[in-house]
Amino acid sequence: MFSKRFTRRSFLTISAMTAAAVVLDWKKVEAWANNMGPGKNYPTVIIGAGLGGLCCGAYLARQGIPVTIVEQHRIPGGYATAFERGMGKFTFEVSLHGMSAKNNAVERILQNLGVLNQIEFAELPEIYSFKTPAYEIRVPQRDPETYIDRLAKLFPDEVDGIREFVNEMIAISDEADLIHHKNGKFFKLFFPFQYPSMWRVRNKTLEDMLNDHVQTPAVKDALAGLWGYYGLPPSQLSAFYYSVATGGYLKNGSYYIKPRSQALSNALARVVETNGGKIIYGKKAAQIHVDKNAVTSVSLEDATVLHAKAVVSNASAITTFGQMLAPGVLPENYVTKINSYKPSLSTFLVWLGLNVDIRDRVSCYATHMSSGSGSEADYLGCVNGDIEKGPFGVALYDKAFEGYSRPGTSSLMLIFLCGYGPWKKFENDYKAGNKDAYNLEKDRWTRILIRRSEETLIPGLSSLIDVVEAATPLTNQRYTANTSGAIYGFEQSMDNAYMTRINNQTPVDGLYLAGAWGNPGGGYEGVLRGGEVTFQMLMESWGG
Repeated sequence: MFSKRFTRRSFLTISAMTAAAVVLDWKKVEAWANNMGPGKNYPTVIIGAGLGGLCCGAYLARQGIPVTIVEQHRIPGGYATAFERGMGKFTFEVSLHGMSAKNNAVERILQNLGVLNQIEFAELPEIYSFKTPAYEIRVPQRDPETYIDRLAKLFPDEVDGIREFVNEMIAISDEADLIHHKNGKFFKLFFPFQYPSMWRVRNKTLEDMLNDHVQTPAVKDALAGLWGYYGLPPSQLSAFYYSVATGGYLKNGSYYIKPRSQALSNALARVVETNGGKIIYGKKAAQIHVDKNAVTSVSLEDATVLHAKAVVSNASAITTFGQMLAPGVLPENYVTKINSYKPSLSTFLVWLGLNVDIRDRVSCYATHMSSGSGSEADYLGCVNGDIEKGPFGVALYDKAFEGYSRPGTSSLMLIFLCGYGPWKKFENDYKAGNKDAYNLEKDRWTRILIRRSEETLIPGLSSLIDVVEAATPLTNQRYTANTSGAIYGFEQSMDNAYMTRINNQTPVDGLYLAGAWGNPGGGYEGVLRGGEVTFQMLMESWGG
């Protein structure tokens, strides 16, 4: 017999763990819509035109709900955007390296919204390459066995553990997908037996899961090579979160959006607008008005008031709760909980437009450079801004598909995950337009990343540069309004990841989250799924 402790606390864990895997039930949506009555009675304001807000807005607009999206930038997409430099010679990608886009929620969501046939995905030549001072390993597309074999050749004494770990990740991903195909239905008492892989890691960090299978530090670092995609080191990162995502990559592959990620953002924005919704660009939401614990409207910085039955925040949850709501609106225990969560890491990025085609000089599309000191040390290097010794990445986008750049040129991104701390000292001057000291530091970091890339991967790189642009956490904060320039919203810590991730429905009636700060969290698939989850919550609330 199961104990009362199991049947209560564990059920809550299961429900939270599987919430983001539930397939949108269109029969229920249609029933809720019939119960609601005219859609015009449910005006909804969405704050932020990132992918989560756009996805939620597109779903709502297709149901006849009056949707208004307020976006501070002049284009949609948040981090899923692109920009031109060199008089239009180069079009640089803001964030996307690779995404899971086949046989998963992304494909289904885009199909549901009628834009799948408008998006062209390029299958990448490999998922990534992990390079240390001692060895390099390429992670192949949709071929876990080859990945296992390559690791086994480097670490023959750990071959059994390597295979067990990789297979367990894939099993966890498969079980999550199985729940997804069953519309999230399961019998709670039998969950540990039906989904044993998910159940085993429900309370484990990635470090715990690695320790279950392998012992050699170098093997652990190689298997945890994608920790940077999720923003925390193995000792703090949810094993479930890492496994669902990484297992999906290994089994289903990694893809890039042609010609840039902006195409996805534009397609979703068109769905909103062609179905009667509006997107207001270049304006910021200032305040969310609440009466008797229910939202009533949103005020913009120019004093425009948008009346609303619901407000969906795709903006920073810290800003939403701390600045847009009046003091005392939220329960004290909820505020305490939110204040315990931390923004994720940010990035320092360098984009390079080269005056030659270097595809034949670089073997891989994306290379992750480890310091060789281990994942935990690398993470601390990122937090502290150790640009000289910390890990970094190089993406040669021209290997994604033919014709990415103009003939005879190449487009590179150098990426260094970065804490906000090293740049916080420039914050006040930056916002005031006094950027001399800031620019000196940005230029110094840029030169260092270029030099390190030249020394480790692309000899002679500095002599090939035609155009250079760089962005810091302050740049991220400026263009996305994300607190601390966070790229993953709230970090995916054990107290706020999948099983315990913050709910998209807040204590205020009609106020919801969508995007990286909510459930399930950051990443392209995560924020799209978050937008869909919130849409379903809204429909259920109105018509259930």
